[in-house]
Amino acid sequence: MDDISMSGATPADAVPAPEPAKKDHGRAGRDLKAAVGSAVVLLGAIAASLFFWKPAFMLIVAAAVVVAVWEMRKGLLAKDIDLPEQPLMVGGVVMVVVAYVSGAAALVTATAVSALVIMLWLLRRGVDGYVKNATAAVFTLVYVPFVGSFVALLLAEGGKTWTGGGLDDDGVAGIITFILVTIASDIGGYVAGVLFGKHPMAPVISPKKSWEGFAGSAISCVAAGWALVVFLLDGPWWAGICLGLIAVVMATLGDLCESVIKRDLGIKDMSQIIPGHGGLMDRLDSLLATIAPVWLLLHYAVFS
Repeated sequence: MDDISMSGATPADAVPAPEPAKKDHGRAGRDLKAAVGSAVVLLGAIAASLFFWKPAFMLIVAAAVVVAVWEMRKGLLAKDIDLPEQPLMVGGVVMVVVAYVSGAAALVTATAVSALVIMLWLLRRGVDGYVKNATAAVFTLVYVPFVGSFVALLLAEGGKTWTGGGLDDDGVAGIITFILVTIASDIGGYVAGVLFGKHPMAPVISPKKSWEGFAGSAISCVAAGWALVVFLLDGPWWAGICLGLIAVVMATLGDLCESVIKRDLGIKDMSQIIPGHGGLMDRLDSLLATIAPVWLLLHYAVFS
């Protein structure tokens, strides 16, 4: 017998398999080809639903809430926090529909009822971990479906109908404005950060986020906000400037908050469901933080 056989080892034990080399994406920090491809597909689906059949967009929002809740549960399990995903998902979808059909007051009521149902649901698990899981569940309920339901409130600005769409609908135009101004913030910050980023904004929380990137976000966001409000929504120029300033601040804070959550949980991405982007929550962080103040501004300064 040879030495390997005598020692009881196997060839695999004797020669460890080399770990696959990680791709270096340079300063971009991501696979740009996959990221751009995923973004095009998602934006194409959103655009098609808004222009041709509004219920399809509501289905996309409801599906996003369900996936986001699943990702939050998956991430929080790293800290032994087990979300009751069934009532969170059902309650989240109901909140989205209620917000569109009946408005802000009904959304608040649906949120309160969902929170109570979740706390009652957790009684089935007993005493151990109740406060921890209930607290995390209510946090998730507010962070994902409640805030996300402001998208439905914005869409309803064009009339509570389940048919039609297009740019002549105030709600559809508002949704497009909200999405594009947030994307402008991300793109402006990304380009400026990659090309000029030298001074970290929050090195402990997000080492790649720089003040130069924030400046790029501010410039592109304000320009996009002004152009969209004036030319798409036919609103006052000052509302567009305010929209851009609000969006860049809230988008940045949303990104930082998501980074804090992931660092606390000890994970890099919430999941790998979107090629080149990570998880859905990794893309929704800026949008979730931006939608409520954007709806408030557009509702009172542009649509009223």
